[in-house]
Amino acid sequence: MHIFMSIASIMIYICLSLSSLLSYLFIKKKTRASKPRAKLPPGPMGWPYVGETLKLYSQDPNVFFATKQLRYGEIFKTHILGCPCVMLASPEAARFMLVTHAHLFKPTYPKSKERLIGPSALFFHQGEYHTQLRKLVKGSLSPETVRKLIPDIESIAMSALESWAHGHTINTFHEMKKLSFQVGILSIFGVLDSNYREKLNENYHIMNKGYNCFPTKIPGTAYQKALLARKRLNQIVGEIICERKEKKMAEKDLLGRLLKFKDENGQILTEDQIADNIIGVLFAAHDTTAAALTWILKYLHENRTLLEAVKAEQMAIREANIRGNKSLTWTQTRNMPLTFRVVLESLRMASIIAFVYREAIIDVQYKGYLIPKGWKVMPLLRNIHHNSEFFPHPHIFDPSRFEVGSSGISRWDSIWAIPSASTGTTSQILARSNQPVGRLELD
Repeated sequence: MHIFMSIASIMIYICLSLSSLLSYLFIKKKTRASKPRAKLPPGPMGWPYVGETLKLYSQDPNVFFATKQLRYGEIFKTHILGCPCVMLASPEAARFMLVTHAHLFKPTYPKSKERLIGPSALFFHQGEYHTQLRKLVKGSLSPETVRKLIPDIESIAMSALESWAHGHTINTFHEMKKLSFQVGILSIFGVLDSNYREKLNENYHIMNKGYNCFPTKIPGTAYQKALLARKRLNQIVGEIICERKEKKMAEKDLLGRLLKFKDENGQILTEDQIADNIIGVLFAAHDTTAAALTWILKYLHENRTLLEAVKAEQMAIREANIRGNKSLTWTQTRNMPLTFRVVLESLRMASIIAFVYREAIIDVQYKGYLIPKGWKVMPLLRNIHHNSEFFPHPHIFDPSRFEVGSSGISRWDSIWAIPSASTGTTSQILARSNQPVGRLELD
C-alpha cells in the first residue's frame, strides 16, 4: 500500500513538473513571438566575395552612397572592401554609434595600416587603456595648453610666410602640410632640437607616402620603405625620451604626459607604446589639419568679398599687435567671429573625413534593424554635412549659416568632424590662419 502511494506521489510530482515546464515554454514562445524580431537593414550585398566594391570604385563614392540613401533611407547595408557593412546617414544614427552607444563598437583598421602607425596607438584599442590615453591626448590639446603655444604657432606661421614671399609659385597643400607638421611637433615635444625635427620630418613623410600603398614587403616598394622609416621613427623617439630623462625635464607637452603616465597598478608605458601613440596622434592631426587650411584658402579665393572681410578682421588684430609690439594672444583667437564661421563652413563643405570605420562587438539593434556582430559600421559624415534637411542649399559656401540664431542651419547636432569652439583644435587653426589670411594675396 505504501509503495503504491509513493508511486502515486512521484507520478503527481512528475506531472506537475512537466506541466510547469510546458507552461514556461509556452509562455516563453508566446512572449518571443509577440516581440518583433529585428531584421537586417535594406540594401543589396552585390556579388559573392566582391560585393559592391567594383560598383563603388566605378563611380563617384559620394554619388554611390547618396543614391543608396535616397532609395533605402538613413540606414542601409552593403558589402564593400571585402566586408559586410551597415551605413548610417543621419545625425541621430551617427551620434548613436559615436557617442551614446560607442561602447558597442570598436575602431577597426587594416593590419597593414596598424603596423605602420603602431599597434599600441590608442585608436586601435577600447576600454580602460583607450580611455586613459585619450584623456592624456586631450589634455595636451586643452585650451590651457594651447594658450601657451599661441606665440610659438604665430612664429611658425610667420616663418612660413617669409619662405613664400619670393615671387615663386607654391603648392598650397604641400606648404600647409609642412606648417601643420611643425605645429604638431610643437604640441607633442614642445621646443625640439632642429636635428630631431629634421629626422622626424624626413622619416614621417616616407612613412606617410607608403601608408595607402599596396602592403608588400618586397624591397624598394613604397610600403616596405614606410616600414623601415617607421622603425627609424621609433629609434628617434627613443633618443628624445632618453635625453629628456637624462636632463630630468618635466614638460607638460604630450610626451611629458605619456612619460608620467601610470595605470591603476602603477604600470608605466613602454617606449614602444609611447612612440606608437605619438606617431598615431601626429598622423591623425597632420593631413586633416593641412587639408582644412588648404580648403579655407580655396573657398576664400573663390569668394573675394568674403576674403576682403576676413582680411579686414585679421588685419585689425595684426595692426593692434604691431602698435602694441606684442604677439597674437589666446583672447584674440577667441575674437575672430567671421574667421571662425569660415573655418566651420569650410570643414562642412570639404568634409575632409568622409566617414569613419567601426565594428560591432555584439549584435546591436537600432530603430528596429539588426547590426550583426562583426559587421563594419560607417557613419557617412559627408552625406550628413551635404544634406539639405540639415543645411539648406548645402553646396553653397555660406559661413553666415553658423551665425547665432541663423536660419541657415536647422540643427547644430548635425555637425560632425568639426572642432568645438571650446577645444584647442579650433584655436590652433585660427592661430595658423591669422598670418596667411591676413597677408597672403590669392591671385
